[in-house]
Amino acid sequence: MQLGMIGLGKMGGNMKLRLEKAGHQVVGYDRNPDVADVGSLGELVAALEGPRAIWVMVPAGEPTRSTVAELGALLSEGDIVIDGGNSRFTDDAVNAALLAERGIGYVDAGVSGGVWGITEGYALMVGGAEGDVERLMPIFNALKPAGEFGFVHAGGVGAGHYAKMVHNGIEYAMMQAYAEGYELLEASEHVDNVPEIFKSWRQGTVIRSWLLDLMDRALDEDPELARVKGYVEDSGEGRWTVDEGIRLRVPLPAITESLFARFTSRQEDSPAMKAVAALRNQFGGHAVKSE
Repeated sequence: MQLGMIGLGKMGGNMKLRLEKAGHQVVGYDRNPDVADVGSLGELVAALEGPRAIWVMVPAGEPTRSTVAELGALLSEGDIVIDGGNSRFTDDAVNAALLAERGIGYVDAGVSGGVWGITEGYALMVGGAEGDVERLMPIFNALKPAGEFGFVHAGGVGAGHYAKMVHNGIEYAMMQAYAEGYELLEASEHVDNVPEIFKSWRQGTVIRSWLLDLMDRALDEDPELARVKGYVEDSGEGRWTVDEGIRLRVPLPAITESLFARFTSRQEDSPAMKAVAALRNQFGGHAVKSE
């Protein structure tokens, strides 16, 4: 199958390679001319035979919205645009309606797999019309991991990105749990070899996972994580998951706390903890550390 790919960074570039290895023809466009096959979106559209399928893999928000809008002016009726970035699900209905005015289909695809996807495959959570998804199945089958799992048609437009949002919210909480366990083990006087404990958990335990495997890999490379600063960004999906929990009155304590823990990581000297220290000193005479 022929596909256009916009955005050839760490994810998009590797996805292009995996698709080409599976026998698909992929024409790529990127702002970096060193990795692009064509020099503009117009050239990309012209290089593809109709009906076209174009996968957008650029940063979420305005970069994706503007790319979809530009494609809407270039593509023809019967073409399909796939947004494979980490867009907020609420953007999907707007993008789909814009393209529908010209008879262009729209599919949202939540993609998980990171830098390992080129060899392990990408988990795909897809939203869109049944006919559009069915037409794209050769592409999805080439990208997904081998075997029974790794792909879902989650529902209509927006469902794919919604599923990916919840996936990433769960990921936040899982990473926080491993991190808290790591800190407790490091603090304990009873434990001699924290990296080997994590390694031992990789088989036979109920907490084994790919994240645990990656934690083991990180500790192999840096047993005391001395080269890593304790500062963690959040890419959006964690916040959106918490927002949805509030909207739907669904309690999400673990996911919410894992998001707030990332905010704490960005404070050199937490004002809240300053206040707690001051209060403890006031009511109990507990010692405080001065600047």
